[in-house]
Amino acid sequence: MQHISIGEELGKKVPEIVLSCIECDVHIEEKNIKLWNEVEEQIKALNDSLRVEEISQLPAIAASRRAYKKCGKDPARYRLSAEALLRRVLKRGEICQVNNVVDQLNLVSISSGFSIGGYDADKIEGNITFGIGKKEEFYEGIGRGELNIENMPVFRDAKGAFGTPTSDSVRTCVTENTRRFLMIIIAYEPIELLKNAIEKAERLLKIYADATNFELKTIQAIK
Repeated sequence: MQHISIGEELGKKVPEIVLSCIECDVHIEEKNIKLWNEVEEQIKALNDSLRVEEISQLPAIAASRRAYKKCGKDPARYRLSAEALLRRVLKRGEICQVNNVVDQLNLVSISSGFSIGGYDADKIEGNITFGIGKKEEFYEGIGRGELNIENMPVFRDAKGAFGTPTSDSVRTCVTENTRRFLMIIIAYEPIELLKNAIEKAERLLKIYADATNFELKTIQAIK
């Protein structure tokens, strides 16, 4: 796994931030029926137990929104990926099916409320830093085109920004050619659900993506 750190500026604004990282070898499938059954079961459970107006009150969502505001970004205008997924689940009763690796990531996200980055590890160059986006810094989000990432938490490598909690990037996206997968669960405040989310992701990757050669790492801000 590449060296991953939290930038000084972000660490000062959000000092309790924790990144829980999983890297592993995966086998990509266009669709895994058993996994998708789990996704649909979770969608039904959420529709039975949660209302749209309650999403922002979920612990992981609320902490993420506070972090965006501390960085100077409006979480209502630049909605976090987990919040956007949950709103789609409750308003439409669905989420987009992509592939087995991305689908398990989305399942963990809607189950926990954490925004999660998913990347083709072989497309990342050099060390990774989680910092704050700069004015006019280029970023092409998946399905969003060019995204304004100024004041947004952002992952960077040697080539520049490649991931945000609002949208992953085209440059490092997971495709049918992905062999090495990096998944980063972002917790902006201490939340007990984080351990469960990591364990669930590891289980799903083993069952539905034949994942092997796991590397797990936890990164905290330097205080």
